[in-house]
Amino acid sequence: MPIPLNYNLRNLFVRRTTTVMTMSGIALTVAVFLAALALVNGLRATLESTGSPLNLLVLRKGSTTELNSAIREDVYRDMLFNAGIAHLSNSESPAASLELVTVVNLPRPGSLGGESTALRGVLPVGIELRNLRLQDGRWFQPGQREIVVGASVALRCADARVGKRLRIGNSEWQVVGIMDGGHSAVNSEIFADLNQVSTDFNRREQYSSVLVRAASASAISALANSFDNDPRLNVKTQSEQDYYARQTAPGTPMLQLGLLVAFIMAIGSSFAAMNTMYATIARRAREIGTLRVLGFSQASIMLSFLAESAILAGFGGLIGCLLVLPLNAVTTSVGNFTTMSQTGFTFHVGLRVALTGIGFSLAMGLVGGFFPARSAAKKEILRALRGA
Repeated sequence: MPIPLNYNLRNLFVRRTTTVMTMSGIALTVAVFLAALALVNGLRATLESTGSPLNLLVLRKGSTTELNSAIREDVYRDMLFNAGIAHLSNSESPAASLELVTVVNLPRPGSLGGESTALRGVLPVGIELRNLRLQDGRWFQPGQREIVVGASVALRCADARVGKRLRIGNSEWQVVGIMDGGHSAVNSEIFADLNQVSTDFNRREQYSSVLVRAASASAISALANSFDNDPRLNVKTQSEQDYYARQTAPGTPMLQLGLLVAFIMAIGSSFAAMNTMYATIARRAREIGTLRVLGFSQASIMLSFLAESAILAGFGGLIGCLLVLPLNAVTTSVGNFTTMSQTGFTFHVGLRVALTGIGFSLAMGLVGGFFPARSAAKKEILRALRGA
């Protein structure tokens, strides 16, 4: 018959000093592990939520990013006649935006070299193709050196406020608005008038990309194929969502580093749990002998001590979740090697992350408790009763 769990809970409470010390080590290990997961999940959620499922991004064939793509204006105009392109609301104009993306340096408090930020020159249709709202101010006027900064940029740059001026390139630009793209990567960009950006950066002949909205979900594939198979255009079309989803690579080294640190700490925590359980068994030898006399089998004793180790680790995992919970919704940024600029995002500690952390702690407890539990189960009755 199984040994009641309250027996294990009572023993953990009686030996609360060693219990707390072991749980603390496990909690710190879980906290490091969860922090790495929360960082990567937040970055992934930001990039994967960018874009509309109906939007297609058109780059020059052979290009991998908007920065190394070059689209001529005549190519853009040829694309506008495709019947698969949607039309703007209350208008017959095609829902296609010619855009220019470049990287600029913005001053940032505490940073000597400033911060690399993506500047996107767009047509008015480019704003309508994205799910954006103004958090403050207004949209830029065509032909003016006016910019609208993303909410994440406004948080990181003290001068990115409505009414202030930022030096971009060789010119001063007026900040007229702050835009909010939800949890998307647009929050880490600056929007300005396409013609003004192309003039200031001497890019009148070569633009970066074209953002196109398909007329319907069923027209997406045909629209993409018509662009890709037209030899005059020399372009490659992909889903806007897929383009941003592939930019999660910057989070991989951070996740690997976090997992490495957590793995090393997990080994130490498992040994700590193992030492705790071995010490517990040495002090409770007579209890183990008594349990055997009372008729509890070796399997029951082994499962009991294994359960005690798992409970110890489980509580440590819960504490680890509580330690990392304040990170939830904390905003930070990471260098994006695809855009060569900073991408802002928030840590995301969701239910799945928390359950993963608790599962990780239970695994540590089971690994650390297996050998002590087996040792307890194999004790001879007479030796155990003598306390040996």
